[in-house]
Amino acid sequence: MPAAGSEGEEGPAGAGGGTPKLCGYLQKLSGKGPLRGFRSRWFVFDPRRCYLYYFKGPQEALPLGRIDIASACFSYHQPEAAAAAAAGDEGAAFEVHSPNGAVAVLKAATRQDMTYWLQELQQKRWEYCNNLDAAKRDSRTSPTPSDFSKGLVAKDNPDLSILSQNASAERARNILAVETSPTDLVGEQAASQPAPVQPSAINFSLKQWSTEIKNSMSSLRKGNNENRKSIFYTTEEWELLDPTPKDLEDSMALEEKRKHLAEGSKGLTSSAFPFDFGRIPHKTRRPLKDMIGSSKNRNSSDSSPTEWYAGNGNKLVSELQLKYQSQQEELEKLKKDLLSQKELVRLLQQTVRSSQYDKYFASRLCEGVPKEKLELLHQKDDQILGLNNQLEKLNLEKDSLQQEVKNLKCKVGELNEQLGMLMETIQAKDEVIMKLSRQLSECEDNTSSQSGAVNSSMATCTNKELQELDRLKYTSLEAKLCQIESKYLILLQEMKTPVCSEEQSPAREVITQLLEDALKAETSEQPEQAFFKPHLVSEYDIYGFQTVPEDDDEEKLVAKSRALDLRSLSLSENREISTGVKWENYLASTMNREMMRCIELKNLIRSGIPHEHRSKMWKWCVNLHVKKFKDSTVPGYFQTLLQNALEKQNPASKQIELDLLRTLPNNKHYSSPTSEGIQKLRNVLLAFSWRNPDIGYCQGLNRLVAIALLYLEQEDAFWCLVTIVEVFMPRDYYTKTLLGSQVDQRVFKDLMSEKLPRLHAHFEQYKVDYTLITFNWFLVVFVDSVVSDILFKIWDSFLYEGPKVIFRFALALFKYKEEEILKLQDSMSIFKYLRYFTRTILDARKLTGIAFGDLNPFPLRQIRNRRTYHLEKVRLELTELEAIREDFLRERETCVEKRDLISDDEEDS
Repeated sequence: MPAAGSEGEEGPAGAGGGTPKLCGYLQKLSGKGPLRGFRSRWFVFDPRRCYLYYFKGPQEALPLGRIDIASACFSYHQPEAAAAAAAGDEGAAFEVHSPNGAVAVLKAATRQDMTYWLQELQQKRWEYCNNLDAAKRDSRTSPTPSDFSKGLVAKDNPDLSILSQNASAERARNILAVETSPTDLVGEQAASQPAPVQPSAINFSLKQWSTEIKNSMSSLRKGNNENRKSIFYTTEEWELLDPTPKDLEDSMALEEKRKHLAEGSKGLTSSAFPFDFGRIPHKTRRPLKDMIGSSKNRNSSDSSPTEWYAGNGNKLVSELQLKYQSQQEELEKLKKDLLSQKELVRLLQQTVRSSQYDKYFASRLCEGVPKEKLELLHQKDDQILGLNNQLEKLNLEKDSLQQEVKNLKCKVGELNEQLGMLMETIQAKDEVIMKLSRQLSECEDNTSSQSGAVNSSMATCTNKELQELDRLKYTSLEAKLCQIESKYLILLQEMKTPVCSEEQSPAREVITQLLEDALKAETSEQPEQAFFKPHLVSEYDIYGFQTVPEDDDEEKLVAKSRALDLRSLSLSENREISTGVKWENYLASTMNREMMRCIELKNLIRSGIPHEHRSKMWKWCVNLHVKKFKDSTVPGYFQTLLQNALEKQNPASKQIELDLLRTLPNNKHYSSPTSEGIQKLRNVLLAFSWRNPDIGYCQGLNRLVAIALLYLEQEDAFWCLVTIVEVFMPRDYYTKTLLGSQVDQRVFKDLMSEKLPRLHAHFEQYKVDYTLITFNWFLVVFVDSVVSDILFKIWDSFLYEGPKVIFRFALALFKYKEEEILKLQDSMSIFKYLRYFTRTILDARKLTGIAFGDLNPFPLRQIRNRRTYHLEKVRLELTELEAIREDFLRERETCVEKRDLISDDEEDS
């Protein structure tokens, strides 16, 4: 449908064809209760359906509703119309009653516009009904479609002549028409005009008062206008003369007298408010009754039978009867129109009288009302109007949402139909596959029956060979098992009867050999042993870390035992299968959309990112945190930093070179100067030192970069380091004073006392400073402190959630071994146990459950507040230490005995 009031063939706006369209602004009464009021709407009449559509504005495409004019009637005597008239222009409101009982109260801007609208609506209703009656007559007199001749023969068929319209009703309607012209708010040109301003709040409140007054006085005027008869001339223009104040006083006195004479005053035609219609004479003045009579005579004379029919008696009689019936129907319609016109005039008089009375009475009431109350009423009415507008907007949103739900339901229905069709197709294909499979099996059976005799002998030979091979394998395994049992028996005997002499016994040689066999790693040089040891631990894990160290034999045995426990743990539980399936499903769901933060993704990351997806997810997490930094840099920013650091003098270069080979010596990617990771590590550290000259290089940054480079390229590892130092960690975390690191240790002590009070009290009792152990955890995010599987799962959550993860896992490590630590009863054993206990924790799932489940709630706001609190205290302490140092330097300069004392910094320099 085109926009309201626009040109087009479809919809109410374009239904007028070449004639001027009936459209313009009217105010429509809507709402309920105290929110009831007038709202400006754009009305457009559709002559094809005889509907009056109303829109929110001229440019709107969809109407808010419609009013059926074909079977509607108009009135002025209802309380709503009178109240509406009192609220604005007097006499500008009217009602449209539909057959279903609905009443639409409309109000024009001026009385002139109201008269124009009423006249045009009645004319459109008459034209529409007249066309319907003509169509009914045509259906009775015209032949059926099967009787029509094809082609040009139809033009010469006299039976197809259509009776001319009766012109009497048209003449009467033209005589009844009142000459009036609309204002700028009516017609197509009104679309460019702004909507008329709605009545003020004070008028709205006065409208309510006048309605109550009118209802209270209605009993006094009961039956005044019930049987009033009026004869009026429709070719004259009316002018309403306002009554004088004296007339109003007389009318009020007359109303008091008529209380007691209500039963005998039904036939009176005088009104409580005398008023006259000033008439402007016209060339012709005839009552409506005379016009209808003359029109009837003309119609009877114009429709002479001799002009239409000749010579056919029976047919002539039937046609005359039909003609007479149609004339009777037209006469009845004219009578109905006449009655409606009389009713219209009567209602106009009654409405004018009521409005005059209400205006007079309201003016008297307003004289005694205080100004403060009027202002209060004005404010309340403004609030009511605002609530009305808000309610209207919400209703429009509700309608749009309902339409959207309806559309979605339609789409769901269509998708269900498509799914049903696909299921039927799949079922049909399955039936075809089953049929073909049966045919194939029958063919194979026929073929096998023919070649069965040939293959039977070959199968017998093959089975014998396989059985022999299996027997040899089991025999070899049994022999190997016997050897191992023998060696362990010798070991047990040695343990039972220890040898005190220094001579080497044969049993001790067996024990040494047994330990060497147990510590041997799986290599490709011993394929025959690999057959008997299918699950030996490899020399390096998937991250490149050595599983068994090469230096200490005792440490070798412990590391080998730990690696076997890890492998046993991974083989005994099929955890990674379900986690991998969840990750595959999630990544498949993000194929066509951008990955975003959500609860599902957080839970997946906390369970651990699979090895094959870790590079992609780490890069996404880093870009998520440094997007604002990267957007402000130019392309090639990393290469520019690296080039400047290499070409210009960089004070951090020397220390970086010294720490490269000390970064992760137990990882094959950083074990030698020619390793691939060494050059990448150097480039990232140099570029970062050039970006942050205040930090330059700090021991610990090399380990962070080394872990990042295991899954990221050089530039991404650089931005990962920027994320950790500049986004996650507080300021001065990696500077010379390590101020932020010291603050975090004090925050961690507070959390220990809150989350693990028993363990914290145990440490305090034996004066164990556990921050000496945890300081390195925070500085390098657990690198070289936990086993590699747990380390990378901690880093998964750390890169997504931030530094709070470090506090969670540090507390979880202590809680994991809380009972074992509480059993230790001296400070030396406690401190010794704290140095290595983290590498005895192997169950990553249990540790993660403690970190993200048992330690909740864990608000980040609490950590920030405690960081702020301890930061001030540490700064004061550092200031005091600096003052003591300066005092010492001054004293050393003045005292000869202390000049030979030097500080640690001076000794390093």
